[in-house]
Amino acid sequence: MDQRFVITVAGGQHEKFAEVICAEIELSAKARGTGIAKRSPDYIREKMREGKAVVAFSDTGEWAGFCYIESWSHGKYVANSGLIVASGFRRSGLAKEIKKKIFELSRTRFPEAKLFGLTTGLAVMKINSELGYEPVTYSELTDDEEFWKGCQSCVNFQILQSKERKNCLCTAMLYNPEEKELQANQKTANAGKQQEKKSIFKRLLAMIFSITF
Repeated sequence: MDQRFVITVAGGQHEKFAEVICAEIELSAKARGTGIAKRSPDYIREKMREGKAVVAFSDTGEWAGFCYIESWSHGKYVANSGLIVASGFRRSGLAKEIKKKIFELSRTRFPEAKLFGLTTGLAVMKINSELGYEPVTYSELTDDEEFWKGCQSCVNFQILQSKERKNCLCTAMLYNPEEKELQANQKTANAGKQQEKKSIFKRLLAMIFSITF
């Protein structure tokens, strides 16, 4: 990023930005011609009071971006929603930094939850991939009815209904911490085996040539 930003966990002191955030989210969706589940300013304020959102400001104190956390199925699934960057600060790398911050907050608040997202944006898909998300089918997402009710305000809701919630225009992506831990453990185990093989090979060479490695 060429420009410097401050990204922090949102609180009650940021509630005054709720109206601007909602308006920017709606304008952005219309400009892209994509669907989006609408949220009210009161809903955004609630997320701020709960500490389940991050807000970004420019180095001059101007509001620059936002994203919030939603949890479903009793905290077993978590979504990072409402990612938005103010029009004047786009193409600055800020969206990626906000995603990283909300991802870290989600992992702290819900360490065992599966993180998922539905998006039509290629940029968001790329960021999610870098964070460890993987494309999945809709069947791997939460079955919490409250989550799917949130899609009713999306312009593509009829498509979702016609396909019986099996797919839509959005790409589903999932970060499974349990799988990531297993992969990390397997990688460590494989590295240990490789190191052991190298050590055995060195000892054999030392025995054959009577030299110390």
